[in-house]
Amino acid sequence: MLSSEDIRRAVDPQVYRAGRDVLTRRLVISVLPKAGGAGCYAAVRDPGSAPYKSDIRWQPQDSGGWALRGHCSCGNAMPCRHTVAALLWLAERDAAPGGDEPEAEEETPAAKMPAPATAGPVPWLRLLRLEPAGPAGARVRDYAQLSFEYDGQRCNYGDGHAPAGLQRDAAAERRAYERLRALNLQPADPARASLLQPRSERDWLVLMAAPIPALAEDGWRIDVDPDFSFRLHEPEPQWLAQLDDQPDGDWFGLSLGIRVDDQVVPLLPLLQAHLRQHPWSPKQFASFDDSTPVILHDEAGGRWIRISAGRLKPLLATLSELFEGTRLGTRGELWLPRADAAVVAELAAAMPLQFSGNEALRRTAEYLRDRRGLPSAPVPAGLRAQLRGYQQEGYDWLQFLREQGLGGVLADDMGLGKTLQALTHLLAEKDSGRMDRPSLVIAPTSLMFNWRREAQRYAPALRVLVLQGQDRRLRHHEIKHHDLVLTTYPLLPRDFEALAKQDYHLLILDEAQNIKNAKSKAAQLVGRLRARHRLCLSGTPVENHLGEFWSLMNFLMPGYLGTEIQFRRRYRKPIEQDGDELARGHLLRRIRPFVLRRTKAEVATELPPRSDILRSVALEGAQRELYETLRLSMDRQLREEIASRGLARSHIFVLDALLKLRQVCCDPRLLKLESSAGVTESAKLDLLMDLLPEMVEEGRRVLLFSQFTSMLALIEERVRAAGIRYLKLTGETQDRESLVERFQRGETPLFLISLKAGGVGLNLTAADTVIHYDPWWNPAVEQQATDRAHRIGQDKPVFVYKLLTEGTVEQKIAEMQERKRALADALLSDSGGIAAWTEEELQSLFAPV
Repeated sequence: MLSSEDIRRAVDPQVYRAGRDVLTRRLVISVLPKAGGAGCYAAVRDPGSAPYKSDIRWQPQDSGGWALRGHCSCGNAMPCRHTVAALLWLAERDAAPGGDEPEAEEETPAAKMPAPATAGPVPWLRLLRLEPAGPAGARVRDYAQLSFEYDGQRCNYGDGHAPAGLQRDAAAERRAYERLRALNLQPADPARASLLQPRSERDWLVLMAAPIPALAEDGWRIDVDPDFSFRLHEPEPQWLAQLDDQPDGDWFGLSLGIRVDDQVVPLLPLLQAHLRQHPWSPKQFASFDDSTPVILHDEAGGRWIRISAGRLKPLLATLSELFEGTRLGTRGELWLPRADAAVVAELAAAMPLQFSGNEALRRTAEYLRDRRGLPSAPVPAGLRAQLRGYQQEGYDWLQFLREQGLGGVLADDMGLGKTLQALTHLLAEKDSGRMDRPSLVIAPTSLMFNWRREAQRYAPALRVLVLQGQDRRLRHHEIKHHDLVLTTYPLLPRDFEALAKQDYHLLILDEAQNIKNAKSKAAQLVGRLRARHRLCLSGTPVENHLGEFWSLMNFLMPGYLGTEIQFRRRYRKPIEQDGDELARGHLLRRIRPFVLRRTKAEVATELPPRSDILRSVALEGAQRELYETLRLSMDRQLREEIASRGLARSHIFVLDALLKLRQVCCDPRLLKLESSAGVTESAKLDLLMDLLPEMVEEGRRVLLFSQFTSMLALIEERVRAAGIRYLKLTGETQDRESLVERFQRGETPLFLISLKAGGVGLNLTAADTVIHYDPWWNPAVEQQATDRAHRIGQDKPVFVYKLLTEGTVEQKIAEMQERKRALADALLSDSGGIAAWTEEELQSLFAPV
């Protein structure tokens, strides 16, 4: 039997308190335990109302605790306050010394109720349909007729007849009758006490779903006449699935059928109609107990079909489109883009399905769900490189996507050879004859020489055209005569008219996060270029929020993740703001086939170790006073700005305020304000100059990154004064390639690099030390910069230093970086959750030192 503590743990605290209040006020009328001690019947009232009748069951759970089942005529979800009050009554009766019972109302004290009979008449409940005995037009024609069996003879309740030689057990019959009354069945005809019916026809469905089957479990005999309107039919265990292709192959149809009474019934239309009447969200449906019955109406067959929620959960979790009223085909099929073929494999793995139709589509679905079975693509003969195992797998995947007409994001860590895998793919397309038109690569300006050099080194058979420099317009007419055309994001708007005249075989975006803003000019223009196949290369497909990834997918396969508004409603808000793991899991399953991500820790085990070292320094003197003065001013203005305009419209002000505080942390001279004039102290610059000479003395080769080019200029002054030889690369640098080669040859021990200009596209494996002078918002950007040194080809341990000022906005940014890293991890992996930043967390950035 349940204890009071068991009940408290099993129910919502608010419902528990309400049930305790009902018990305290002596509103429990009667409680009758079921035979075997696994349930009870109860009558409990609220002040001024008729008694509510409850049929209650409980069962232990494998994980501990108890599950409460049943039904209460109050209509509230189980467990309600009436059932809790009844259970507490029983629990406290059993716990009382000597078995004393808590007081109930004198009307029908439960203590005086006779104990349930261990033997007696067998209750029979016949469900039948009769013509109405009342006035013409009466609506309810379905009845429950209560009778009892005595030694093989049956008699109706209330007729007074007894089989010859037997005495009827009036008390047992009355208990059975009261149990039906507790299920909200009412007398239907004063002249025939055995006939009962609920208040409305629809109530039959509630009764047939669970309470009446519960009677059968307790030993009642249930007869259902063939013409009873609310018979519930159970489908056979194995369901049917049919796959159909459209002639153009861009879409496929998925039909699901269940076999009921030797007939196949289309399931999806029934399910969608039910969801229209009960607008649950996916999260709500997933929370249902697996045993919860779902009643579907087959109007064509005139049937009601009962399916447990547990059978439907994997279906609705995979086909969430059904929650949104998606239009079905004329045969009840759901039409999906071919990119959604993975759902077929998801369904096959989650539930017993007998498939028919397109077998090739099923194989494609399996490959999309699990890449491990992909066939190995032959390496083109002209490739002058030995692919590592994971690079071969990446090339196999690119070939598979091309074969299926799908796009994808190759999201390997920096330094794992995304460019080589793409070049292998391009060369294979040329060798096969499929590349009968040029392919276009759009990349940051800083990567142009890297693409040109890698193509010459690994795939010299490719005819490469670099559209860069002042004379590029003179070469636009040569595009169609080349295999590979290279251009940059900044040049895309200027050259778009010429580029758009040509159709391309492959369109590849390198560092594709450059189109993370879907409203940017670059994102809009690349979507208008015509190409057979599209690919994205990016080690950081998510930097700040999920909307950035939607922009990449919208370029690859427009509409696959819905419109931007739909994506925000379905995924971004539930995941980022509500931490909805169900939505995250569904999004992850949808994008997993089209994102290939390997980390260096997973595949590049031959890389030497990397040590991350945090060095912090306290602000002092005039620099600290300047920071505090500026912080107080900005904090006050921020609060006023948010109060008047709201957080969303204060974005520009927030960034400007944080920028000024970060500049003070780096060096007050970066701040162009009167208040900073004359403040020349820089605790962090002093720390750097304590570290650098010693590193150079030890023979270290150092990459020093800062996002502020003006900070690099200040560092340059101190380095020059210290007599340290260096190179410098910023956005103004013209000949990047020669600087890289000089550093790689060992001409200088120090390379000063602006984060934006040199964070990608450089191979600087001669370095063994990386210094991040100032933290950037996104850890992936810092990671990319670090990967200039810690990449394939590095043979020395790498030390990564991050310099921070204690207690300032820089430390808060470091904490924020962990949140952003979790955002990317949660999208691209099976673990991790996502939560939103609040206004309070933003204001914490402006907290005192």
